[in-house]
Amino acid sequence: MKVRFSKGFLTGLADAPESVQRAFLKQTRLLEENIRHPSLRAKKYDEVRDIWQARVTGNWRFYFTIENGECRLHVIKKHPK
Repeated sequence: MKVRFSKGFLTGLADAPESVQRAFLKQTRLLEENIRHPSLRAKKYDEVRDIWQARVTGNWRFYFTIENGECRLHVIKKHPK
């Protein structure tokens, strides 16, 4: 699956710690190959707006929509606990 990034996503990624950035690159490859990969733990986050959530690390998540067979990444942020 092709992955596209919003400007806001790229800003958030640039502001994230370097370790999170490296982990995200790995997760992006998994997302392109198989959205159901166990490491991603991808799930529907908001049914109404059709927003998905996937794991970057234990403490970071990214949020995306699927549009025309492409993943559009919107936000990356620390997971609130």
